[in-house]
Amino acid sequence: MKKAKTNTPLIALSPPGRAGEGLIIYHKPNCSTSLKARSVLLEKKVKFETIEYLKTPPTPKEIKTLLKMLDMKAEAIVRKKESLFKEKFADKKITEAQWLKILSENPILIERPIIVKGNKAIIGRPPETVFEFLK
Repeated sequence: MKKAKTNTPLIALSPPGRAGEGLIIYHKPNCSTSLKARSVLLEKKVKFETIEYLKTPPTPKEIKTLLKMLDMKAEAIVRKKESLFKEKFADKKITEAQWLKILSENPILIERPIIVKGNKAIIGRPPETVFEFLK
């Protein structure tokens, strides 16, 4: 018998004790695109939880879950314009497992913002994509 799909995350993506209701936004407060996406959520008056992922980096397991929700490979969410990427990773062949560890240890390399709704996620670039995602 097939299990029915639920609208709950595959694993808890937020730290214990957080609201966990509605949407989750992985956010960088001084990123204009992230701020615009967060403004869309506020404008739409939806419940959401903000995770400042530089302060609370996701674990490799959480990143793996996010990638499943995004339907992407780890390298696809790497910010390749970041100086850290250019200096340390640009010319290297890196496996998926290695990327999970690198992204967890260097969350500045994670594309932002990531919006999670149930078992689906998007990268909120451009911010207008958030409107579509909320429908």
